[in-house]
This record gives sequence, structure tokens and C-alpha cells, in this order.
Amino acid sequence: MQRRRDKDAWGFPGGAMEIGESADETAKREVEETGLRINIEELIGIYSKYFDEYPNGDQAQSIAFVYKGNISGGEIIKENEESTELKFFNKDEVPELFNQQHNDAFNDFVNKRTGVYR
Repeated sequence: MQRRRDKDAWGFPGGAMEIGESADETAKREVEETGLRINIEELIGIYSKYFDEYPNGDQAQSIAFVYKGNISGGEIIKENEESTELKFFNKDEVPELFNQQHNDAFNDFVNKRTGVYR
């Protein structure tokens, strides 16, 4: 999990796609910013009916492609430009997440749902 610097709250690592990048390439790149490399196993879901407001007041409809993966290498770093803390949690110890989109994705993961579209 990532404690986001912009909201001082926990969520999954993630970010915006770059031009020409696929969703799974984005997921791998965003996780690499934590110091880890991953192999993607499957798509948990696409979460598109969510709105968010950023600290500067910008509003956006965020779309998240959430994958289940496994660590293939690297070492988790303490923090980065977007995170004040990066940490693993047991499923039953995950702190409150910063938005409903991440809560829904986490609940789908815990309940072993895949192919979810919200």
C-alpha cells in the first residue's frame, strides 16, 4: 500500500497512463516506482464510475484497472515523490483507504472476484 503524499491517506500504487502505454504496462511502471517489479496474473476489475477531487481543487472521473500480481524482484523503498510511506499489510489489517474506488477494488480482491466492471 502507498500512503499518498497529496492526501496523506492509504491506497494502492497507481497513476496516469502515458501516451501509447497499455493498462498493464502502466500498472507495472507505477509499481516499479515503489522499488518492486511485478508479473501480472489477472485483471481483478475496471473501476470507472468514480469521481475524485485533488488537493488543488481539480476534479476528475478516475478509471482504475486493478490487477492481481506477484513480485518478481526489487526491494520496496521507504518513500518516493508521490508517497510518504510504502508498506505491506495483512488483508485484515489494511487501514482505511482514501476513496471508494480503492475500497471496492480491495473488497473484490479479498472476495476473490475477477472480471469486475464498476
